[in-house]
Amino acid sequence: MLQSRDNTEFLSNFTSKLSTFLLTGIPDLDSAHAWISIPFCCLYATALFGNSMILFIIVTQHSLYEPMHYFLSMLSATDLGLTFSTMSTTLRTLWFHANEISLDFCIVQMFFLHGFTCTESGELVAMAFDRYVAICNPLRYTTILTNSRIIQMGFLVIMRILLLTVPLLLLLKPVSFCKRNTLSHSYCYHPDVIKLACSDTRANSICGLVDLILTTGVDIPCIVLSYILIIHSVLTIASSEEGHKAFSTCVSHIGAVAVFYIPMFSLSLPVLNPIIYSVKTKQIRKAILSLLFAK
Repeated sequence: MLQSRDNTEFLSNFTSKLSTFLLTGIPDLDSAHAWISIPFCCLYATALFGNSMILFIIVTQHSLYEPMHYFLSMLSATDLGLTFSTMSTTLRTLWFHANEISLDFCIVQMFFLHGFTCTESGELVAMAFDRYVAICNPLRYTTILTNSRIIQMGFLVIMRILLLTVPLLLLLKPVSFCKRNTLSHSYCYHPDVIKLACSDTRANSICGLVDLILTTGVDIPCIVLSYILIIHSVLTIASSEEGHKAFSTCVSHIGAVAVFYIPMFSLSLPVLNPIIYSVKTKQIRKAILSLLFAK
């Protein structure tokens, strides 16, 4: 009886230990983490300042109350969410070597990280549709992209997050982790976590594949189709100057799509988006300059 109780306590402690993961900073450079944190702080500060400024300008400048800038404000808010999702654990790991994280906290972080990433993808599709309507059907632009329709699009994006992300993360709760519990990043990422499982993860893999198909598998073809139609419309414009002007309004969006879907740039997206849109969007650029250099 005593031996059975000891075994139960041992298994309980063992399970509890395996439910704690170790985040990874920069491998083999633990002693230099304080210095390495400086560029990370600069990137996070740039992302926070840039996206906050764009959001502030769009909210306060009534001349920017139009669909394209509504979508841009949503993109900036999402970038802020992505920044906060990873900033706390990354800086904690680099500054204090506090790299332990529980499964529950890991799941919460993954909800925001994957949720905001899914939101970003949906917003890029909405912005591609915005550019398609603006270039291919400009006379009906304001009647197609009404405020109520934009709200409906935002609601659909949120519903997709909940329907795809919540089941994926809830399936992690019954999973047993018995391998080396060190993650590859300074934040929790679902594919990284699921690699450490020792129980059956077929349901997790199927759910992850379905999520991938219903996000990237749907969003990329929609964006590509939008730009095929945009290019076709631009090429039929008689004046090359008008065609160039029309297509130049898409440059910022194309840059945001590129850095989002190219894996090596994905983590720098919250930093690059405000730079891209500040440089390439005339109204945003003028508003920022007037705010910074106003007398």
